[in-house]
Amino acid sequence: MTLAELIAQARTALGTAITTRTQEQDALVALRSDENLTEEAVAAQVARRDAADTEVARRQAALDELEAEQTREAELAALQARTTPAANRAPAYDQVARVGQEERTYRPDQDRRGQHFERDVAAAFLGDYEARDRLARHMSEERVERGAQIEARAAGTGAFSGLVVPQYLTDLYAPAAAARRPFADACRSHDLPAQGMTVNISRITTATSTALQASENTAVSATDIDDTLLTIPVQTIAGQQTLSRQSIERGAGVEPIVLDDLFRRYATTLDNTLLNQATTGLAASATTITYTSGSPTVVAAYPQVIAGLAGVEAAMLDMASGENIVVMHSRRWYWLQNGLSSTWPLISQPGIAAQMGGTNLGATYGSGVRGVLPNGTPVIVDNNVVTNLGGATNQDEIYVADRNECHLWEDPSAPMYIRAEQPALASLGVLMVVYGYAAYTHSRYAQAQKITGTGLTAPTFTGV
Repeated sequence: MTLAELIAQARTALGTAITTRTQEQDALVALRSDENLTEEAVAAQVARRDAADTEVARRQAALDELEAEQTREAELAALQARTTPAANRAPAYDQVARVGQEERTYRPDQDRRGQHFERDVAAAFLGDYEARDRLARHMSEERVERGAQIEARAAGTGAFSGLVVPQYLTDLYAPAAAARRPFADACRSHDLPAQGMTVNISRITTATSTALQASENTAVSATDIDDTLLTIPVQTIAGQQTLSRQSIERGAGVEPIVLDDLFRRYATTLDNTLLNQATTGLAASATTITYTSGSPTVVAAYPQVIAGLAGVEAAMLDMASGENIVVMHSRRWYWLQNGLSSTWPLISQPGIAAQMGGTNLGATYGSGVRGVLPNGTPVIVDNNVVTNLGGATNQDEIYVADRNECHLWEDPSAPMYIRAEQPALASLGVLMVVYGYAAYTHSRYAQAQKITGTGLTAPTFTGV
């Protein structure tokens, strides 16, 4: 067996070891998501994964050793060719001029289908120096016998439709766009408790009391404190996709691309739920401020946002954190930017010049705060805000809330991933499932406000 064949064999063994290690890691991830897992089972799977790691390292070291040996052999051959005295060095067989006919490197009578030539092409691609020498000698023979034809004719790629292979730029694939989770990222984040399908919060709904004492030795004010339990359900968000084993094993990056799309859909569903779920979403739990106008303008819409901020503070009183946010659709954000006015606010805000109607931070979608309103309130742009409200189904809403009273509980490892081969084994399918648990509330205090009405129909960008 030649050194090149040993290297090819070592590369195959390394690839097999890497595949085994990937399967052991996937099995470990799936095991950790099992609610009935035991420490012994996890430890055993970790040991199998580590053993696979060791095997990968051993195979890589063997391949490195063979490739280093091949490189050294080539260096020594080149060194010998340079150092052997010309007077004592016999010319190579294929470099000696002879009288008569010399046998060709590749002879049709010995290899009618050209298999030897094809094998040498493949071996040369894998680094076989002997195969490269035979191919070079063959080209020299072709130039001697058909030099004029080789030099005179040139063929373009169209002449080799079966050999010029189209390339797919898999690293530049275009993912399906998603609204993702701008509002969810702005919420007050908590780790979801490890057990249970509800989260309970005690709310003091009847407070104690104080009052002026009528006179000395008379009874003082007394009111029994009482609470009401706020029960928040833990909800499950999940999605699945079954892929053929052929698409995974014969494709380029198919599994990571599908998994990335499932993660993007998971984030979008979570955010959409926080905003739009019936009864408990931000839109359903907020107090309504109606802005009615047949010709809405930015100048007229902005006071409605200020009214919303006033409503938030009135509801929160001393519990207000001061970290208020305004959430709106991207079309509403750009509409606010299109308004032009010569009217300046009477009261300036810290860090904002009186001449400015707010600040655009130039951030991209989904990267956090997009800008600041004239009174200093940050804006979250989220395209999970619906745009089909109202009688004409063309209205959106603007939400105003204390960020610290928008609570979101998530599992630290969510979303989780299951890769199951057994359910669709008979059809060579691989089932991929992404799931996670989450709980949320905007109702610990009834503080959120929403601006809605005919003043928020689909915007026209007229500069007012």
